[in-house]
Amino acid sequence: MAKDSKVTLYNWDAMPRERVSATLERRLITGERAMLAQIFLAKGCIVPRHSHDNEQFSYVIEGRIRFWIGEHGKDEIDVGPGEVLHLPSNVPHSAEALVDFVGIDVFSPPRQDWLDKTDDYLRR
Repeated sequence: MAKDSKVTLYNWDAMPRERVSATLERRLITGERAMLAQIFLAKGCIVPRHSHDNEQFSYVIEGRIRFWIGEHGKDEIDVGPGEVLHLPSNVPHSAEALVDFVGIDVFSPPRQDWLDKTDDYLRR
């Protein structure tokens, strides 16, 4: 471990939820090279098509989410409890919560647009 490294323990329930839109809330934990996001989506929430330089893993805790992958969204993947979807960097994707949804997204590196709140595509 590096000399100046700091070990930190977090408690999700003690952290505030950020209301991004009427159907999307999240909690963020950010390290130097990765970000962990607890995601809450109401049934019917649409995440518009986008892509990012960040590698992404999406783990479903509760509910079910449908992803459309690729520039034209032709590849459809449903992800349910206990399943993890890996999205490499720069892969276009969109999603819809098929039911109320709770999941964990891991990004590397951290999503700077989420930290800066410049993620306008989500804030509609």
